[in-house]
Parts: sequence; structure tokens; C-alpha cells
Amino acid sequence: MTQTIKRTSLVIASVTAISMAALAADEKTNPDNTGINERDRSGDTNTSGDQSNSSADLKVTQAIRRAIMQDSQLSMTAKNIKIVTANGKVTLRGPVNNAEEKAKIGQLANSSAGGARIDNQLDVKGSK
Repeated sequence: MTQTIKRTSLVIASVTAISMAALAADEKTNPDNTGINERDRSGDTNTSGDQSNSSADLKVTQAIRRAIMQDSQLSMTAKNIKIVTANGKVTLRGPVNNAEEKAKIGQLANSSAGGARIDNQLDVKGSK
């Protein structure tokens, strides 16, 4: 009986230690988005709230999103970028994994946008 209690206590202590180590590691790797959040609140850049509800702008956004989602070579990070279309101008924002993804999304947007102007503000991870 005491052997079982000792094993149970050891297992609980081990799981707790591993969980605490994992939490500590997560805290060290959390990104600091303070600068990006301040930039977005300033009103100087387009955010999802700036998306136009005109049928032409919505069609452009949908066409670009569809083209990006159908490209199997793009990462999930790249597929989650923001596409904001207002008054015929498309703004692409968010992180991508590398310069190739940024260029590829720019090409897809240009070919899908039906003549809309593209402002490619995508950020390549790790480059500043």
C-alpha cells in the first residue's frame, strides 16, 4: 500500500515539474506585439475593420483569399494573412515565413485582384 502511495506521489511530482517547466518555456517565447498593436490603433494602417462592404471590394478580397487558400505550397501562417480591400485598394498584412511566401502572395493578389492596387505590407518572420 505505501509502495503504491509513493509511486503515485512520484508520478504527480514528476507531472507537476514537467508542466511547470513547459509553462516557464512558453513564457520566454511569447512574442511581444506591443509595437504592432500600437501601430494598428493609431489609424495609420488598414485593419480588418477598414474592409469595405461594397460588392466589388468584397469580390476582390474573396478572389485573393481563394487563390491563397488553394496554393498548397503556402504555409498555414501565410494563409492566415489579413486581406483588406477598400475603394479598389488591397492591403496585405501579417506575418509570412519567408520572402518567397511574401512574393508568392503578392503575385496571387495581383493576378486575382482584377486591376485593384496592391499594397503588400507582409512581414517576413525574423527580419527586422
